[in-house]
Amino acid sequence: MKKHNFSAGPCILPDEVLKESASSIINFNNLDLSLIEISHRSKPFIEVIDEAKSLVRKILNVPKNYSILFLQGGASLEFLMVPMNLMDINGTAVYTNTGTWANKAIIEAKKLGNVNIIANSSDKNYSYIPKDFIIPEDANYFHCTSNNTIYGTQIKKFPKCKIPMVCDMSSDIFSRKIDINKFDLIYAGAQKNMGPAGTTLVIVKDEILGKNNRDIPTMLDYRTHINKESMFNTPPVFAIYVSMLTLRWLDKLGGIDTIEKRNIEKAKILYKEIDRNELFVGTAEIEDRSNMNICFLLKENKLEKKFNKMCDEKGISGIIGHRSVGGYRASIYNAMPIESVKELINLMKKLEDENIS
Repeated sequence: MKKHNFSAGPCILPDEVLKESASSIINFNNLDLSLIEISHRSKPFIEVIDEAKSLVRKILNVPKNYSILFLQGGASLEFLMVPMNLMDINGTAVYTNTGTWANKAIIEAKKLGNVNIIANSSDKNYSYIPKDFIIPEDANYFHCTSNNTIYGTQIKKFPKCKIPMVCDMSSDIFSRKIDINKFDLIYAGAQKNMGPAGTTLVIVKDEILGKNNRDIPTMLDYRTHINKESMFNTPPVFAIYVSMLTLRWLDKLGGIDTIEKRNIEKAKILYKEIDRNELFVGTAEIEDRSNMNICFLLKENKLEKKFNKMCDEKGISGIIGHRSVGGYRASIYNAMPIESVKELINLMKKLEDENIS
């Protein structure tokens, strides 16, 4: 039985991507060499990373004045690289604090300068997205997190911004239409909608770099990686290759228009059941609910053991919520088929039928 993988990350990938990447571990491009043992400077891998960048540019409609990078260190390293490249010494950046990862980004930025938190939803355990805040025009940049995996909230409308806008899109990039021109720098760990853990996508407007008064370490300077075309040091070959295959799959599927419709439909039917079912309740404010990470609770804790067993028996994996929220979290990223969502819904209905007289 193939499991229904609701893991928050690393997460589900398309079957065809898993099969092709597995085959390439043994014999890549009929070279009689493994993908992970060929030179990253060789023509076969250069073709891989070039195609990956080309697909990012095509699928997201990235303008020519933005560079596309595949880096290492995860989004967590970007928490430091962003202020290192954009914040002046003794400068100020403005952040919204909408969850665990947003807060971690704030902590790192504070090590390099002043941070002004202009919106904060921690007062209600990050169950909503703050709105109607004012972004100061004298700061070095504004930083936000588009989707909060742990708490199940998502920015539906991005603010207008007259200073460089930076966004951590690790958990919803490639899931919906975005206007790249609104952003100056986007970063995203691959392990949600793009590939396995190991590489991080960075999309950066070239003109914002090299303008602060900081002596940036070579490895942490975005310009280093732009000049070396993401190959300043040995890149994470496998993670980039699988990301390329996933982007190829998405492009063949019909791109962002197609996947956004699918994602909306999956989220819609699951939220509908959460709201209808007498045993469950959602944790995020309705207007801010994420289409990627759906968080909900059982109203009666005594039923958790039974529901967990039902999930195990049906091959539903990765459904347990983060310890800071509890309950359940269904992560329904791009590769999650609607049939798996329906299987979860059927179990929720069955639990209700067996426990509501």
